[in-house]
This record gives sequence, structure tokens and C-alpha cells, in this order.
Amino acid sequence: MDDKPVSATGPAGDTGGGLDRRAELSEFLRTRRARLKPEDVGLPDFGRHRRVPGLRREELAQLAGVSVAYYTRLEQGNGRNVSAEVLDSIARALRLSDAEHAHLTHLAKPKQHKKKPTARTEHVRPALRHLLESIDGVPAYVTGRRSDILAWNAMAAAVFGDWSELPAQERNWARLVFLRPDYRELFVEWEQKASDMVSYLRMDAGCHPDDPRLSALVGELSVKSEEFRRLWATHDVKEKSFGVKRIRHPLVGELTLNFESFRLSDGTEQSLVTYHAEPGSEAAQGLRLLASWGADATRAGRPAPSV
Repeated sequence: MDDKPVSATGPAGDTGGGLDRRAELSEFLRTRRARLKPEDVGLPDFGRHRRVPGLRREELAQLAGVSVAYYTRLEQGNGRNVSAEVLDSIARALRLSDAEHAHLTHLAKPKQHKKKPTARTEHVRPALRHLLESIDGVPAYVTGRRSDILAWNAMAAAVFGDWSELPAQERNWARLVFLRPDYRELFVEWEQKASDMVSYLRMDAGCHPDDPRLSALVGELSVKSEEFRRLWATHDVKEKSFGVKRIRHPLVGELTLNFESFRLSDGTEQSLVTYHAEPGSEAAQGLRLLASWGADATRAGRPAPSV
């Protein structure tokens, strides 16, 4: 059977009405299949004559317990009437992570959302803003859809720069990471930060493929950043949860900080993100110094003016 991938609309090709869900489903399945080798799943490898990377469609269908024709239709972007049980079987065969499994489900069986404006301005609840202001010594901020930065406390400004000096549309993590040289310097492992940001945007795109603002953001970044184009083409997805980031601060040097991301349960799709240092560490001392310097630390760590 012909195993050539179907064509998919590029991210920069549609900036008006959202991303092509069928093309997204097709490319996601193809890239997940391509990363598996026969020996990874207990199949014999007659590899000298293999024309495609990874598993063939026939092999994946066999592992998932579905017909080749059925799986081919799905990989061509036709997820109509596919059952949750079949998606579960395909997810197991592809060895998808929980985030990847959820992404597959969003693409194949999109939820029917009531018509509402997707470009509306997001607002942070006053009580949540008060919580941010009350958190002493811990950088914290709230993010919304499309990696937008919606609110932050003084310590976040001291560590990451004073986002209040940026236009509202520039307060977006993806824009900062890919389009601002100072943020490339800020993160010691910039490549990992960049990969994470694209994975988060991919999850958002799976949930909201009809969001024109997200499509426009992806299109702009694809045009302006070769690194973004490369990472977007991998179709990797990830939910932000917790981890470690190393920050290169102009005043206190390198800070190794643990971050935690808390998804709010109020239906806003916003998250509260906090950074903290291990007690007694050099990073903890660095955060104390930044807190004691107050606005002076914020001015020293602020982003350069937008160009």
C-alpha cells in the first residue's frame, strides 16, 4: 500500500481562520508512527527495503487491531465517527504519552464548542491578582491561552524583566523566546525552553484549531524564526507541569529554579506558575538579594525595548 504522507497545510499558510484540523491529525499520526522502529514494538525488521522511516501503516494497524484501510483513512485526516476505544488502541500502539493521547483525541474527536469570540481579551480575577501580590520572595505569574502573560508579581519582574514596559501583544512567552535575543541569553538551556514552548502551543492548537489569533501567532513565528518552523514541524506536544530552569540573571548570576504550574479550575484555561529555589542554595540567596533590591532589580533585569 502507498505509504506517502498526505500533504498538510503549513502553519504560515493559514493565518485567518485557524489551523487545518485534518492536516494536523494526519501529520501528528505520521510523525508518531515515524519515530517507532519495528524492534521497538516486537516486530521483525526486514529493513533493507523499507521506504519510510519508522513503522509502516500496515504494521501500525496490526498492532492497533484495526484494518489497514481504516487506519489509512484516519491518518489521512478522516477521524469522523472514530470511537474512543479505537483511539485508545492506536495510542497504545504508538506508545503515546498522556499529553499525546489527549492531543490525538482533541484532533480526531473535537469538542463542539458553542459559538463565542475566540479573540476576546482574557482577564485575571482580582482575587488571583491579590494572591500574586502577596507571594513574597517567589517569582509568580499567570499565563492564558497561546502562552500570553496576563499578570505577575514584583519578583517575576525582577527575574524575567518588567513586562509592563512591553505592549500587551508582546507579553507572550512564545514571542519572547523566539523573537527576543535577550531571552535567548536569559535561559541557559534555551533550546529546551524553545522546544517546551512549541509543545505547549501544539497542545493549545489541538484544543482550539479554529482560533484565528493562535493561527496568526504560529504563522508569524514560522515566518520570523527558523527554529520555530523546525520545532513546529515535529508535532511534539506537552502539558506544562513542573521542572527546573536555569536563569542567567544580569545582577546575581545563574539561578537554578524549580517551577510548578497550577492549572486553574475556573474554566479560563489560565495557569499560575511559580519558581522557587532549594533552601540554602546560591539561587535562594540570589532571590533574597533581588527581593531586597526591589525596583532596582526590576530595572536591571527588564527586557530591552522592543524593536
